[in-house]
Parts: sequence; structure tokens; C-alpha cells
Amino acid sequence: MNSNAVLLDVKNVSISFGGNTALSDVEFTVKMGEIRAIIGPNGAGKTSMLNCISGFYRPQKGQILFKETDLTQTPTHKIASLGIARTFQNIALYTGLSTLDNLMAARHVHMNQSTLSSAIYWGKGRQEEVKHRHRVEEIIDFLEIADIRKSVVGALPYGLRKRVELGRALALEPELLLLDEPMAGMNIEEKEDMARFILDIHERRGITIVLIEHDMGLVMDIAERIVVLDFGVKIGDGNPEEIRNNEEVIRAYLGQPS
Repeated sequence: MNSNAVLLDVKNVSISFGGNTALSDVEFTVKMGEIRAIIGPNGAGKTSMLNCISGFYRPQKGQILFKETDLTQTPTHKIASLGIARTFQNIALYTGLSTLDNLMAARHVHMNQSTLSSAIYWGKGRQEEVKHRHRVEEIIDFLEIADIRKSVVGALPYGLRKRVELGRALALEPELLLLDEPMAGMNIEEKEDMARFILDIHERRGITIVLIEHDMGLVMDIAERIVVLDFGVKIGDGNPEEIRNNEEVIRAYLGQPS
């Protein structure tokens, strides 16, 4: 893996909603194989940035290049098939389905068989389903959720639902994983588990990660580079030590050291 290769290049992205500017000429890069954090106060534009990358928003200005593809010109439904997956600040799962079914639903971008062949139980469609089921079961074991594999997601505790959502994102087999506050609302034990899974995803699976998170201790520990937003403007960009000592970032977000 070339650690200097740029996987994602955000170039002068701006987006406004009515008279409110969510992002103003934001630019940064994400290198292949790194954990890149986006931090800032509430309302800084962090989630808006992820929404632009994943195609939920279309910026009025700028480009977002994923390898050679401009995501701002790519239909939203095709972005997942390029190798980008995300989790949401507010959990977005099929609450009436089981854990297993939620993960299997994410495999649709990798399914090649036609509806007719899939309807034939012992045909190629069945063989493909077995292959995808095997992949999903591996993710279930990896995230240690085998005991809830058949449980209806809507009845699960919040922390486990967040883990299922992470599993669904992994089922897309992404090159780039966007995590929007994956530990929000969790207790200490749940946060420790999630942090361990994020590190394992990065180190054992080689997936590049863009992370939004308010736990500064975690961000400083695991992120290789950090970009800081405030009112939609980039005010800092660098490694954890540079961000920790950036006076503008301290004033806007981190606060003065005690």
C-alpha cells in the first residue's frame, strides 16, 4: 500500500442552504490507508462534508475526486459501487429486519445474477447467495455480534445497533469508510469496543477511514491527520501534535489547556 497516494481529494468545496453557508472553499486530501479525522464545534459543517462525499449533497462549487472519479458528477446510487461506504450520526438501519438481513442487504452492489437466475433455488443465484452469506457471517464474527445475528435490529440496545450499522458498511467492502460520530451516545465500555473495531478495520483490513468524532482523546490517539472546521471554514490541518498546538483551533474548539 502506497501511504503517499491520495485516495480522496477535496478541492474548494462550498455549499449553502438558503442564506446559510455550510461549507466555504474547504479543501483537504485523504491518503490511502490512513485514518483522517474531521473535527470542529457543532454546526461546523462536518456532516455536510461527509454528505457531499457520499453524494447526499451536491456542492455548488468545487470537486471531490475519489481516485480518478469526480464524486460531485457521479449519481448517488453509483457511489457505493465505487468503494465508498458510511455510517450515520443518526442510525439508519432496517429496524424491522434482523442483523443478518441488514448486512445481506448491503451486498446488493456485489450481486451479479439476474432476478430469474436468483429465483432458481439451486441455480447460479443460489451459489451467489451462499458466497455473500459467507462474507456476511465473517463480518458478524469480526464484530462479535453472532449472538444477535437473528435479532430484530429495532429491538437491540443503541450500542449494538451502532455496531450493526458498522457491519453493514463493511459488507459493501469499501476502500474508503466514512464514520459519522460512531461513538455518540455510547457508554465507556461501548466506546472502547468501537475504538478497537475501528483500529482493527484499519490495520487488519487496510481500509482508509474518514472519522468525525467529538472524543478528542480518541481522535488524538488514532488519527494520523486531522482537519478542523469552524462555521464551514477550514481553520486547521495537520497531525495531532500540530492541531493540539494550533492557536486558532484552541480558541475555536479545543479550549485553553488547564
